[in-house]
Amino acid sequence: MGMVNGSGARPLRVLVAGGGIAGQALAFWLTRGGHRVTVVERFPALRATGAQVDLRGQGIEAVERMGLLDAVRGKLVDEAGVAFVDARGRARATIMANTSGQGRQTLTSEYEIMRGDLVRILHDASKDDTEYLFGVSMDGFEQDEQKVVAHFSDGSSGEFDLLVGADGQGSRIRQAILPEGFDPYWRVGIHMAYWFIPRIASDTNVRDTYMVPGGRQIMRRSHNPTETQVYFVMREGSEEASAIHREPVARQREFWASRFRDAGWQTARFIDGMQTSPFFYSQEIVQVRTDTWSKGRVVLVGDAAHCASPYSGMGISGGLVGAYVLAGEITRHPGDVPTALANYDSVLRPFVDEIQGEVNPRLLRLGMPMTQRAIDAFQTATALACFLHVPDLAARFSKGDRGSSWQLPENPAPINAV
Repeated sequence: MGMVNGSGARPLRVLVAGGGIAGQALAFWLTRGGHRVTVVERFPALRATGAQVDLRGQGIEAVERMGLLDAVRGKLVDEAGVAFVDARGRARATIMANTSGQGRQTLTSEYEIMRGDLVRILHDASKDDTEYLFGVSMDGFEQDEQKVVAHFSDGSSGEFDLLVGADGQGSRIRQAILPEGFDPYWRVGIHMAYWFIPRIASDTNVRDTYMVPGGRQIMRRSHNPTETQVYFVMREGSEEASAIHREPVARQREFWASRFRDAGWQTARFIDGMQTSPFFYSQEIVQVRTDTWSKGRVVLVGDAAHCASPYSGMGISGGLVGAYVLAGEITRHPGDVPTALANYDSVLRPFVDEIQGEVNPRLLRLGMPMTQRAIDAFQTATALACFLHVPDLAARFSKGDRGSSWQLPENPAPINAV
């Protein structure tokens, strides 16, 4: 591993907790900066599951700088657009993807990919230079000015120069470094569950969105010839709804089935399919907002630091960008961790503020009406807008994508230096 940046500073030993998108992207960039990286993932294998995700704006550029855009293009999901359907499955309004190569993406991105495929692409790109430990979690740590000592679930411990929490929306490392009793969650009063069911002939490459009175919504999208994704989304402020996501999966399924049983359209098929789905995922839609992302030699990245929620369209892109910025600052200041972490915060925060600010709870609630009358009004307005090509034109002439004015910094560890 020669010198880092010719600066004479020794490479850092970095422990990354969490082998998801941000954790693996960080490992990719840090190893290219000459650092020694260990990723611990409590899951026994790569967690290559999950819903369809998209890349937008600076996230596309971050993947391009990794040299992985072709790999991503090879795995894209064919989603032509989004249709708002009625109880008989007829499209009331359809918004197609912006494939003009200009302006911003519409509801469907040009870069739609399954989370599992993106996780595998990042793993293939980082596994040769990174030590991955699966089925191991970090049970605790202590730190001083010089180092972090991490304790693992298998009884072992290790010394590192830096510990990175890439452990997602519910991050335990975040909890350990924030003040006692601090609540990092900015709630929008919306919950979501998703799972896979077998695809049938009528499942097209247009995503169907079905609105149900009571602030509920069902989405159906099909990502390959045999599978279809189902999403149930609802507005609810109850304690029960917030607590359900920590209950056993069988209990979660019962809860979601009870909230949607009367919804009509293909609901019976969707609920039947819950039982045999390879996974079932239930979450509250939140943003993670905290005024600090590090403490000493411990730092947060991705959703652990700044989950923007699925409604920002920038969750995955934000994680890829955050990993890129953090690795860049560490590689620029390998002998001075406090400066690297302070710079990471000051460089990235304007971008995070921008993408989080895109989520407007009032607008979200407008898109999840409580009454059939309000649903009809929403669909009529959307149909009219589509007839007049408003979404197309708005996308095409927009000044670029979300987080638009913020520029990805220079890359201190060029790929060709590998």
